[in-house]
Amino acid sequence: MTKIGITGGIGSGKTTVARIFEVLGVPVYYADDRAKILMKTNLAPKIKSLFGLQSFDEAGELNRAFIAQKVFTNKSMLQKLNNLVHPAVQEDYLNWCDQITEPYSLKEAALLIESGSFRQLDRLIVVTAPLELRIKRVQKRDGSTEEMVRQRIANQLSEEERLQQADFVISNDESSGLIKQTIDLHHKILEFTRKSAF
Repeated sequence: MTKIGITGGIGSGKTTVARIFEVLGVPVYYADDRAKILMKTNLAPKIKSLFGLQSFDEAGELNRAFIAQKVFTNKSMLQKLNNLVHPAVQEDYLNWCDQITEPYSLKEAALLIESGSFRQLDRLIVVTAPLELRIKRVQKRDGSTEEMVRQRIANQLSEEERLQQADFVISNDESSGLIKQTIDLHHKILEFTRKSAF
C-alpha cells in the first residue's frame, strides 16, 4: 500500500482536500485528530507532568487553549510537546496502515515536514493558499484575532520550505478548481500505483 502525506500551512485547506480524497474512496488518517485523542488517553499522564494539572479541565477534557498559550509563545515547550506526541502518533498510524487494503492511503497532518514523519511516506502533497486568505479562513473558523493567526503561522514552516518537499501541489486559492485538481491527482496516483512507479 502506497503511503502519501498531505500537509499545508494553517488555513490552507488541507483537511478539505483530504475529505475530497475520502469521498473518492481513499482512506485518510487524520494525524492531528488522532493526536488529540492520544493526548487525552495514552499520553495524559505525561501531558499533566509537562504542563501541570491545568492542562485538563474538571471533565477530563484537554484544555487546548491553555496548552496552545503555553506552546505558541515558548518554542522549547512546543518542542517538548512534539517530542511526546509525534512518536505516539507515528506508532498509531502504522497500526492503522496495517488494516488498509486500498492501493494508497493519505496521512493528513499540519506538521508532517517539521516532525520528519514525511520521510516514512512514499510521496507528499502540499496544499497551498495565499497568506491573507489563510488568515481570513482561520479567523472565521476559530474566532482568532489576526495577530494570533499570524503568530501561529510564524511557528510553522514557510510556504517555500513546504514546497521544497512537495511531490504534488494543490492550489486552494478559490479560483483553481479544488475538486478537479484533487480528482486529477487521485487518478494520477492510482496510475502510478498500478505501474509501481513509486
